[in-house]
Amino acid sequence: MPAAQRDDQRPNREGWTAHWCRGFLHVPGTLLLVWKSAPWQSAALATLTIVSALVPLGIVYVAKRIVDAVVLQSKQDALRWIFFELFLMAVLSGATRGLTLVRSTLGPRLSLDLTAMILEKALTLDLRHFEDSDYHDQLARARREVATRPIAVVTDTFQLVQSLLTLAGYGIVLVRFSGWAVLGLILAAIPATLAELRFSQAGFRLRDRCSLGLRKLVYLEVVLSSEDHVKELRLFGIGKRLLDQYRSIGANIYDEERRLAVKRAAYGFGLSLIATVAYYGCYAAVALAAVAATVSLGTMTLYVMAFRQGQQAFQAVLTATGGMYEDNLYMTNLFRYLGLPARARPLLEGAVANGVASAQESRRRSRPEASPASAARTVELGIRFEGVGYRYPEKSTWALKDVTLTIRKGGSLALVGPNGAGKTTLIKLLTRLYEPTCGSIFLDGRNLQSWPIEELHKRMGVLLQDFNQYQFSARENVALGSIDHFDDDARVARAVSRAGASSLVDELPAGLDTPLGNWFDGVELSGGQWQKLALARAFMREEVDLLVLDEPTAALDPESEHAIFARFGSLARGKTTLLISHRMSTVRMADRIAVFDKGQIIEEGSHTELMARGTRYAQLFALQAHSYS
Repeated sequence: MPAAQRDDQRPNREGWTAHWCRGFLHVPGTLLLVWKSAPWQSAALATLTIVSALVPLGIVYVAKRIVDAVVLQSKQDALRWIFFELFLMAVLSGATRGLTLVRSTLGPRLSLDLTAMILEKALTLDLRHFEDSDYHDQLARARREVATRPIAVVTDTFQLVQSLLTLAGYGIVLVRFSGWAVLGLILAAIPATLAELRFSQAGFRLRDRCSLGLRKLVYLEVVLSSEDHVKELRLFGIGKRLLDQYRSIGANIYDEERRLAVKRAAYGFGLSLIATVAYYGCYAAVALAAVAATVSLGTMTLYVMAFRQGQQAFQAVLTATGGMYEDNLYMTNLFRYLGLPARARPLLEGAVANGVASAQESRRRSRPEASPASAARTVELGIRFEGVGYRYPEKSTWALKDVTLTIRKGGSLALVGPNGAGKTTLIKLLTRLYEPTCGSIFLDGRNLQSWPIEELHKRMGVLLQDFNQYQFSARENVALGSIDHFDDDARVARAVSRAGASSLVDELPAGLDTPLGNWFDGVELSGGQWQKLALARAFMREEVDLLVLDEPTAALDPESEHAIFARFGSLARGKTTLLISHRMSTVRMADRIAVFDKGQIIEEGSHTELMARGTRYAQLFALQAHSYS
């Protein structure tokens, strides 16, 4: 039986100890997060917790004095102690209300800050993380209960402190009556608490085990209720099938949670009776002592209240401990996510072992380092791929294999080939959304790995095939292309013009200030109109010297496409350009054309050279030209 499965089914000593330690590992880190998020509220929470812990001790003592004053028929003492108890009750009520207020304001503040931390972390991760199902499970676990678990850790921690202080005071009182009785009450409460800890661990494992199912539920909710999917749902009649799938997954998760909840309630009820019986045993002992006149009526009242509230305080200690344990198990998911390595380059695959390194790459690695002077003379401006290969994690096949090509500075290269041939993967490597598995990429003679990522991206104007459609205004959709010039209206206007989107903007009700999309009551655009704005976004970066365009006109009508490429020469003048397109009339404008198939370059040259060879490129061009004849 696999170890993971064994650990789920029986808590062996090693597994239980490991989970127990993990359950309290993140208390200090969580408290530090809370303090950084809201220091004044944290201080108020600590102060009010101490007040709430000590005042009940005073109330119990005052109750004894009231009873004694009544027995002695002392009106003055009775009234004085009653007024003092009223004062203490007012203080306790104020502290309780204050704790409620602090918790209600601290929770949302902490949730907002932690969610921002999760999103900030997401900005630092490699693209490979977002393409990994395990990452999405981690993200879902980190976000799942961020609104409740961190504040619960804080609440339970302070509740534990409060209960311990209260319990210590009651313990001092009760030991005077019987130390054995105190020990009995403590021991009687332990079984129920151990059961709670065990069920907390089981609940945590169940939720983690259901992460994939819960993500599927969220995805099905999006599919069944979003505009992007509604057309196919109606046309293909698949809505009912997906809804049935949603109900089936939800029912399976619910059944597991229900079974655990019923079992937890049954054990909790049975074991809590032990503590109840122990309390009433102590109660009877105190009552018999009062009957025998060995203690006064006021002292009996003191002991009875101390036993009752002391037991409640001890139970609160154990409950808070169990709550901290369970909540910290969930906090493990948050801290594990926040600890993911940022933009870490995966280990390079052995080029020889995988049989993908080119001979040229091997020679380059074996050459001695050139002197600075000779290196300066041999710097090649532009982009150079040398023996580059890329394999997706956990995949056995190569998306790119032994790719060597050059794009001279100021020149243009078009990539041609069927879907899945590796063209877009090449662009992701150039933009460092991916890191090569083997081989090297050079920009102006400098290894791409040595470029600071922010500096590299500032040199690039990029339009990806799966561009975003931001539910913001038209101005924001364009201006987001250059954050440094976000408020530069003149630059926005130039970018709109270069992308051929001026007439589109003029037709919008409020021009560039028109909200787009239907999430926030905006104007919905067609695919081609969205692509024009995405292209304008790429043109916002006027200072770039590298233009990367992945199917830049795929959604445009022929007239709009012709208008853009009629100006392509002027738009790309002085810029190194990498272009992907399935339209042969577009790629023929590039200086060089590389034809990809199954992750490799099968031919390269100018349009004229490739047509003269009469091979794959010429066949593709003739086939597409024939479809227009």
